[in-house]
Amino acid sequence: MAILEGKTLMAFIGENDTWHGKPLHSAILAKLLELGIAGATVLRGVEGYGAHHKIHTASVLFLSERLPLVIVAVDTAERIDQAIPMLEGMIPSGLLVSQPAQMIRIGS
Repeated sequence: MAILEGKTLMAFIGENDTWHGKPLHSAILAKLLELGIAGATVLRGVEGYGAHHKIHTASVLFLSERLPLVIVAVDTAERIDQAIPMLEGMIPSGLLVSQPAQMIRIGS
């Protein structure tokens, strides 16, 4: 087991957000890969709200077309810090959160 100091970056966006006609989450993931970020995952929320304080839900009774997505990326602090300005230019409305992280590699 190896423990490395790194940083986590989370981007909170909506599933209907786009970037040049492509889903924003796909465009962000492709850009993170291009930047050499160690790993990233897109998570789809079942319910949430943001700056406009309107709840979006996957409930059948209140089916939303704009569920929250969170993109979580992990790498060194330097690489994550380089990705932040790029994401700021891509996200029209959302939130970025970065925090220190211990990256624990398990197995080979």
